[in-house]
Amino acid sequence: MGWHDSHIYAISFGEEFQFKLDIDYIFQWIHPKANETYFNFWIAPCTLIFENVWDLRFDIFISSDIELEIDDVRRENAREARNAAYIEKKTEYDWTIETHQGDITFKSVGFTQYVRMRPVMTSSQVLLPEVRGEISFNTKTV
Repeated sequence: MGWHDSHIYAISFGEEFQFKLDIDYIFQWIHPKANETYFNFWIAPCTLIFENVWDLRFDIFISSDIELEIDDVRRENAREARNAAYIEKKTEYDWTIETHQGDITFKSVGFTQYVRMRPVMTSSQVLLPEVRGEISFNTKTV
């Protein structure tokens, strides 16, 4: 999966060591046609939940506009999960969410992403509030 240019609307710290993000996930970049100049995008609001998270750190600088936009997500350094005897997943990783405003780093066994509505095509990399709805960490999928 690629989260490049996915906009982060909200962050939450859930039960059972969860780290949740409310994002607009870009499913596909549509190249401009011969007579067009700009890309179009297939986008849907999603809830991204990392599980069994620990050592969570934020190194982010936000200037006048309070925005977070993902540049890249990296997973490295596979090893036995710290509490493997108590959880179903046995391997954890070092994760880095690189944003245009800085990095979020943590250790986690993985993630689940919930698609909250069918993707829509738009000329912007973010959905308008009237299309995506309110901030949500809902896990009900379409």
